[in-house]
Amino acid sequence: MSVSMTRLMLYVRDVALLKSFYQTHFDLAVTEEIEGEWVVLKAGEVEIALHRIGEPYRDRPAGANTSNSKIVFSVLSGLPELREKLVNAGVPMRNLKRYDGFAQLMCDGEDPEGNVFQLSQAD
Repeated sequence: MSVSMTRLMLYVRDVALLKSFYQTHFDLAVTEEIEGEWVVLKAGEVEIALHRIGEPYRDRPAGANTSNSKIVFSVLSGLPELREKLVNAGVPMRNLKRYDGFAQLMCDGEDPEGNVFQLSQAD
């Protein structure tokens, strides 16, 4: 049996806000949409689906981010410049980092709902 990942679904409070964030900063194309409820963004070989959170959870106050996942985007070049552009746009970004024995430059950031993403550039 062969298994491959094709889509990552995030339950979100504001589909339009996150759609705009990922289109503006990462130029992801929309492949499906039900306005305000559902949108699918093409992110290379994997799609990111944004699904509006269920009715019982919509009125609950947003708490601190308790997500235990991270969306990882690869860039071919220009990671320091992309990070700086995001910082200048008000996106919460952590510093650039490297790990010994790992040929990647990377940094983490957060989207408007606190979902953590990583940008990674191979050496």
